[in-house]
Amino acid sequence: MSTTEPNIDRVIDAPSDNFVYRILPRWLWPHAQLARWDRPIGWQLLMWPCFWSSALAANALAAEGRLGLGLFVFHLFLFFVGSVAMRGAGCTYNDLVDHEIDNMVARTRSRPLPSGRISRRNAKIFMVVQSLVGLAVLLCFNSFSIVLGILSLAVVAIYPFAKRFTDWPQFFLGLAFSWGGLMGWAGLHGNLSLAAILVYVGAVAWTIGYDTIYAHQDREDDALVGVRSTARLFDRDTKIWLSGLYGLTLVLLLSAFIAAGAAFPAIIGLLIAAGLFAWQIKVLDIDDGAQCLALFKSNNRVGLIIFLGLVAAIPFA
Repeated sequence: MSTTEPNIDRVIDAPSDNFVYRILPRWLWPHAQLARWDRPIGWQLLMWPCFWSSALAANALAAEGRLGLGLFVFHLFLFFVGSVAMRGAGCTYNDLVDHEIDNMVARTRSRPLPSGRISRRNAKIFMVVQSLVGLAVLLCFNSFSIVLGILSLAVVAIYPFAKRFTDWPQFFLGLAFSWGGLMGWAGLHGNLSLAAILVYVGAVAWTIGYDTIYAHQDREDDALVGVRSTARLFDRDTKIWLSGLYGLTLVLLLSAFIAAGAAFPAIIGLLIAAGLFAWQIKVLDIDDGAQCLALFKSNNRVGLIIFLGLVAAIPFA
C-alpha cells in the first residue's frame, strides 16, 4: 500500500511548469510521468551519443565526397523520436521492475505506480505502445542497424536488476544509454568502425560519471533499502572517480575523432566540454541533492557542445 497521499498527482522531482501539466489532459499525466516526458533530460542524454556518432560518420563521408545531407538530417530526426520513445519505454519497464523499491525511496515514492495513479496493466500496455514507436523508427534504418538495435534490448533488459547484484549499475546503464554511439555510425555506413566503438566506450564512461552524480540524491535511502550504486561505492572519493571517468571520456572521443578524420572544430567542442567537466567536478557537493540534480542536467549542454563541434567540422572534412 502506498505511503503517498492519493490526491498528489505530480512527481516531486519534476518541474511543475512542464508542458505535460500545461497542455496534456490530466488523465494522461500518469502515462507522461512513466515516460518521463516531464523530465526531458533522460531522452536528451540518450540522444547525444546517437547524434555524436551520426555526425562523426557524416564527417567521414564528407571527406570522401559521399555525404547525403538530407539522409543525415533525417537520421537525426529518427534518433530524436527513437530516443523519446525508447527512453519512455525503458523508464516504464524500470518502474514496473522497481515498483516496490520506489515506494521505499523518498524521491521516487510519488511516481505513478507506487502512488497508485496507474495500474501495472495499463503501464504494461503503455510500454508496448512506446516500444512499437521505437520499432517503427528502427525499421527506417538499414538492415545492419536494425539487427544492431535489436541486440541492445539484452542490455536494456538487464539494467533494472543491476542495482541488486552489483555496485556498478551505472555501468549497465552506460552500456544501454550509449548504444547510439554505435547506431549513428551504422545508420550512415551500414557497418561499424574503430571510431564508432571508441565513441560508444567514451559515452559509457560519460554515463557512469553523470549518473553517479544523479545517484547521490538517493545515497542515504539506497543504503537503507539495500540498493547498490557507484554513488555509494565512490562516496567521498567521487570527485577522484569523476576525474578519471570524464578524462577517459575525453580521451576516447578525441581518439574517435582522429580515427574518423574530424576537423579542428570538433576538437574545440571537446575542449569546451572538458571545461564543463572540470567545473562539475570542482563545484560538486555530494550532500546537496538539488545541486547534484542540477549538475547532472548540465550534461545536456556537454552533449550539445560536442555535437555542434562535430557539425561545424563537416565543411572542413
